[in-house]
Amino acid sequence: MLLAAAGTGTGAQDESEQAQLSVVFLIESLGCGDPFNKLLCDGFTRASRRTGVAAKIISASVREDPVDTLELVAKQRHDLVVVFGFTNFDALGVVSVRRPKQRFAVVDRSRADIQRRPRNVRGVVFRGSEAAYLAGFLAARLEQRRAGPDILGVVGGVKLPAVDDFIVGFRAGAHRASPGVKVLVGYSNDFVDQSKCEAIARQQIARGAGAVFNVAGGCGLGTLEAAKDRGVWGIGVDTDQSFLGPHVLTSVVKRFEVGFLKLLRELKSGAIRTPGDTVLTLRDGGVGLGKISPKVPAALRAEIDRLRRRIVAGEIRVPGTVPIPK
Repeated sequence: MLLAAAGTGTGAQDESEQAQLSVVFLIESLGCGDPFNKLLCDGFTRASRRTGVAAKIISASVREDPVDTLELVAKQRHDLVVVFGFTNFDALGVVSVRRPKQRFAVVDRSRADIQRRPRNVRGVVFRGSEAAYLAGFLAARLEQRRAGPDILGVVGGVKLPAVDDFIVGFRAGAHRASPGVKVLVGYSNDFVDQSKCEAIARQQIARGAGAVFNVAGGCGLGTLEAAKDRGVWGIGVDTDQSFLGPHVLTSVVKRFEVGFLKLLRELKSGAIRTPGDTVLTLRDGGVGLGKISPKVPAALRAEIDRLRRRIVAGEIRVPGTVPIPK
């Protein structure tokens, strides 16, 4: 196994003078060099330093069996083993049963997604639907200013709960702004190949979409490129993608550091012993919108802010695949 990064808890800390707990974060073979994985790695490292937890990040070689790798890490008796990625998720379903005394957490997936729902696993999930609702509302409001029917596009990657959560929220927000809006949805079945997402986005734009939403990670850069080429709005995902150009309307952001902070604080307080999910929302800043284009009128910005406050207050219940926390 390759040690991708490590944090001993001896850097800047705001909650502990000395590391007392040990946590390992196991990601897939692309390691922290992958753009999406880097968001996770950076968030985990900052959270571990702030909480004073001794932490390290490990990525396994593609030649290793994911079950064997996770089994080896579990044998080291860390206070918590956190996993992310398709193969690691599948391995977790096996190893968590074999190692009932080891505490695990899975990022961007619910514990309920695991067969038999082991009691030693906690999910860390983000209600991206809440932020996507705001983006859908914004896009539909702007679409109403264009001539012709109101049409928006969404290009998803692989059909997963975390992907569909964005789509469900985006569609609901768009329909709140414009009940007759048509939301076109396509899946690339890929998170890497930009040409696949670009082709779907071009088809949606050809059918009249005035904005296209990237829900496909790196593949979705093709979605945003198609928006730029065809002169329509693009909406980013996971991180603020406004740096790509003025065609980016906004981005639906997941703030992984907030999620890791909440998880590690639960670990330190003992709440991690209870199975379930750590759910991040607009209320706690775990999700939100990135920079909004300066071309958006001030009145519409104010409308979006009022809508956000109503969601946080519980006045608006946003649908999604991630459960609303009780």
